[in-house]
Amino acid sequence: MRDNKTKTYETYRKVAMNLKDECAFYIGFGNASAQMHPPENDIIAFRPDRTRSVDADETFLGNGENFDELLVWIQAKCVPLVREITFENAEELTEEGLPFLIFFHDPTDIESVKKYNQLVSGQLMDEKHNINFLTADGLKFAHPLHHLGKSAKDLPLLAIDSFRHMYLFSDMSQFEESGKVKKFIQDLQSGKLHREFHYGPDEPEEVPHTEEAPQLHDSGHPTSPPESTFKKLGPSPNRYTLLKDEL
Repeated sequence: MRDNKTKTYETYRKVAMNLKDECAFYIGFGNASAQMHPPENDIIAFRPDRTRSVDADETFLGNGENFDELLVWIQAKCVPLVREITFENAEELTEEGLPFLIFFHDPTDIESVKKYNQLVSGQLMDEKHNINFLTADGLKFAHPLHHLGKSAKDLPLLAIDSFRHMYLFSDMSQFEESGKVKKFIQDLQSGKLHREFHYGPDEPEEVPHTEEAPQLHDSGHPTSPPESTFKKLGPSPNRYTLLKDEL
C-alpha cells in the first residue's frame, strides 16, 4: 500500500482485526512493496497455503474502501473449504453438526493433500452445506484408523464419520475418479451406507463403494460398522473437553 493513511488501509486493518484468528495478514509500505502494486493504487491479494493447495494468488477486484465487501471476500478465502482436524479444534468442528469426510494422510505426504483439495473444489462444492471436508494426520489419529481395521501403512485413506458410525471408502485407486467420492457422500445421505453395513448390498451385482468392514461372521449375520470415534471429541454433557489421550 502507499501508506497507512488511506481509506483502503483503514478498511483492511478492520477486516484483519475481525479475522486475525483465521488468516495471517501482512502489509507493506514504500519501497518494500513498490514493485507489487501500480503507483497510486493499493493492492490486496490472497496467497493460499502452498502445502495444501495448488491455487494461484488472487487479487481483490472490488472496492477496497467498502468494509462489508472486503470482509466477505477475505472471509471466503481465510475459512478454507477443506480444513485440518486436530485435537485442539475437534470439539468446535463437531459442534457444527455436519458429518465429516476425513482424508487421513501421512504428515509428510503433501501431494495427496493437494489432490484431496482439488477433488473437493472440483467435484464436491455443492456438498459443502451437507458435510465437513477435513484432513487428519493419520499418525496422530491412529486410533480411528484402528477402528477401521487400518494402520499408518495403509495411508492415505478416506472415511466418513456420521457421529454414529465410520464408513471407509474402499478403493483409494478410484479416489480421483469423477463421481466416486460424490456417490460415497450421497450413499450416506440416502441411508444406503448404514443399510448395507447392516443388511448387505442392496443389489449384489453392483460394485460396492465402501468396504464391508467388519465382514460377515461365519453365521452369515451382518455386523455393524465401526462406531464413530470423533463424536468422543465433541462437547460432553458437562461441557468438559476430552483430552487427547482419552481418544
